[in-house]
Amino acid sequence: MKSGPFAFVRTTTFRLALVYSILFALFSAGLLAYLFQATVGTMRSEAKARLEAEFRTLAVAWQAGGPTRLEQSLLERVLVDLRDFTYQFEDPNGRIIVGDMPRMPAPPGDEVGVPRIVTFEIERPGPGGGATITPIEARIVRLGDGSTLLVGIKMDERIRQVNRITRAVATAAPIGFLLALLGGFFSARYAASRAESLTKTAEGVMSGDLSLRAPVGASGDEFDRLAEQLNAMLEKLETLMAATRHAGDSIAHDLRSPLSRLRNQLEARLRGPIDELSARETLGETVEEVDRVLATFNAILRLSRVNAGAEGKLVDLDLTELCEEMAELFEPACEDEGISFTADIDRRLELAGDRTLLAQAVSNLLDNAVKYTPSGQAIRFSAKRHDGVVDISVEDTGPGIPETDLQRVKERFVRLDDARTLPGSGLGLALVDAVAELHAGTFELARGNNEIGLRATLILPAKA
Repeated sequence: MKSGPFAFVRTTTFRLALVYSILFALFSAGLLAYLFQATVGTMRSEAKARLEAEFRTLAVAWQAGGPTRLEQSLLERVLVDLRDFTYQFEDPNGRIIVGDMPRMPAPPGDEVGVPRIVTFEIERPGPGGGATITPIEARIVRLGDGSTLLVGIKMDERIRQVNRITRAVATAAPIGFLLALLGGFFSARYAASRAESLTKTAEGVMSGDLSLRAPVGASGDEFDRLAEQLNAMLEKLETLMAATRHAGDSIAHDLRSPLSRLRNQLEARLRGPIDELSARETLGETVEEVDRVLATFNAILRLSRVNAGAEGKLVDLDLTELCEEMAELFEPACEDEGISFTADIDRRLELAGDRTLLAQAVSNLLDNAVKYTPSGQAIRFSAKRHDGVVDISVEDTGPGIPETDLQRVKERFVRLDDARTLPGSGLGLALVDAVAELHAGTFELARGNNEIGLRATLILPAKA
């Protein structure tokens, strides 16, 4: 996104906020229009209904008793001090029989008995000696004898209320629209600033700075959750990149030695006389070195497949038989090295797993124990079920691993200094950790009892 003080107006968040503001303004306008109609419209309808009802009442009086009865009804109404209606009754010659005005404000219609709607204003004495103008809405009709009747209703109070409501609506509508726009503006600017901070973090990471992290606020909103997930991803990415760099260095280091030995052997043979026996020896040594290199690459490829989930099919199996086979396989190797070996394996260790990968993981643990345990020491192999998990543990009384390196040795190609002279690629424990993750388990390394030796434990969920 381009930078600038108003760059946020080109963002999706601003457009959404603008749409929200427009919808809010339309809703407010509709609500105000409804309120106006519900108040002003109702008042006008009520006034019209009252006026027509009063007009019909006087029409009935005319029909019942003619001019005399109509005059009597009008006099009764005129005597009321507080009234909303005004009346004017004139004879055919224009003489006022009953009336509030000096003259008829408008002529009636030409058709007898058909009222005409008229509006006009009358001036009345007001408080303090001044005059007030009163608007009137009226019905005026020509009667059968030629006389004229006007019935009107005062509209001043209603008009004042209408004006107040109109002013309130006219004031509230633009204020509501302005508030909606301001709310959308600041909401969009806030969202755009949060999104821009995430964008800058991503751009910095793309430029090569993997130490950058997105800022996380204290609100816990969706931007904070996104920033936390992004930071977790960057942490993992930084770890993977560091592991990749370390893996490259380790591969180069581990392959340089066998390839250098292979080249030196071949070069030495080429300098001297070559007979069939020496050629066979050279080829045999060459095959051994190539096998070590291929074993390293095969271990790398298998570990990558396990990490990617491309290898391993989980089926129901009983680990008891597998662990017993591993114990039978490694017990003779321990005897050859002068190491005491004991096995303690529970029955019916049932779980969902991949037999081949689990066999490789257990073999790696036992092989490491045999490799690093001196003669005269002991290895204890156990497989136990408890609390819904299966613990496969290999514990030795060898030199162990420093506390600070217990987690690091599970990474790829990590080999401690005292292990550099021994055969291996530094991938054995990394494979065990990957197999544990594939089976939704964990792999733990700890110092042995009394801080002697090492205890490696593969913890897998047991079958319910």
